[in-house]
Amino acid sequence: MSMIQTGKLQLKSDAAQATQGGNTSTFTRVSFPAPFPDGSTVVVLPFTQTFNGPETPGIRIADVTTAGFLIRFNEVRMSTGASDGRHVEETVGWIASTV
Repeated sequence: MSMIQTGKLQLKSDAAQATQGGNTSTFTRVSFPAPFPDGSTVVVLPFTQTFNGPETPGIRIADVTTAGFLIRFNEVRMSTGASDGRHVEETVGWIASTV
């Protein structure tokens, strides 16, 4: 039987675009309201809920565990030029489920 949890947070990016795989030093830690059972495989689906900045905020998720996950905006590169990675505050909703 699958378990589902949901949440939301305010997220912005003051850091340069993350381009080095595995470097999560600029990510934000999110803890689940209640940990999933030990040994569970958890997936997280994030969605931007607001439209406060004109650039498209790409969302990166890392280090998903039964206790939580890491998240950050990584602004999408535009065809008109490279993004600086910074993005104003937006509301991000998420759904986490066992599979």
